[in-house]
Amino acid sequence: MPLLSRFSARRHTGIALLALAAALSLAGCNRNSGEASVLAESAPPPAPMQAAAGYGGGMAMKEQRMRSAEPATDSQQDGTPLQRFLAVRQDLNVEVPAEQLADAWGKVRDLCGTLKCELLSSSLLRETPQQPGNAMLEMRVEPADVDKLLGGLAGVANVVSHTTTSEDKTAEVIDVEARIKNRTEFRDSLRTMLRDTVTKRTMTDLLAIQRTLSDTQAELDAIATQRKVLAQQTSKQHIQIQFSAKRALVSSGDGYSPMRHALRNAGSVLAESVGSLITFIAAVLPWLVLVVLPVGWLVRVLWRRRRAATK
Repeated sequence: MPLLSRFSARRHTGIALLALAAALSLAGCNRNSGEASVLAESAPPPAPMQAAAGYGGGMAMKEQRMRSAEPATDSQQDGTPLQRFLAVRQDLNVEVPAEQLADAWGKVRDLCGTLKCELLSSSLLRETPQQPGNAMLEMRVEPADVDKLLGGLAGVANVVSHTTTSEDKTAEVIDVEARIKNRTEFRDSLRTMLRDTVTKRTMTDLLAIQRTLSDTQAELDAIATQRKVLAQQTSKQHIQIQFSAKRALVSSGDGYSPMRHALRNAGSVLAESVGSLITFIAAVLPWLVLVVLPVGWLVRVLWRRRRAATK
């Protein structure tokens, strides 16, 4: 009996151990399944992140495409024709009847005053018996009013010659504008240095900065003046008009006649000849009195003495 009871006790102990092992294994399975379920439940949230990442990647690709498109735009802008700056000059010679020269000159000058026209110089020489009359106008006119001015000129005078020349000032304008930009940036940096109260500078440094600033500003003013001169040359056309009296050409059916020409000019030729004679006499008479008469008297005296000696 003791042996049987001991055997049954060992059996119950083994069953208890088996039950405990089964319980532990079941608990481990439940724990693994729970962790798996937690992982399974927590797995979906990354999907929105992936979507966000995809959206961010799409935005990045879009920005990259935009950046790659920007140089093409710049290249297109660089490929556009460069603005040219031309200094245009027109020289005209016109003829008008002698009695209408002053009137035609005045009308064109007054027309310039009604247009976008800048009168640079003007001169008028009226006709005299010694020389024909002539006049001149020099002006700067905006391109939009050039045709109006030339149309008004054609209404009062006959255009004999018309010359147009142009000089390309593009490179000079670009160079001046670049110098203005560089000098302006340098001037602004010097002003910033003078206003800087954090950096410690000596009085010598401040005076050097101020001196450099003054020189830079003077250079900038000179360049700005040069740009204004270029703007006047390229924004307006330089027009010069030379007025001259119309000369009448006299001709006949027989053509040129030397005798008729000589008779027509006989009076003026005779007057010039008499004037030359009077001038010659006035120039020779003093020498005749001072030199010729004394020398003639001396020669006569010597001739008489020699004649008396021979007798």
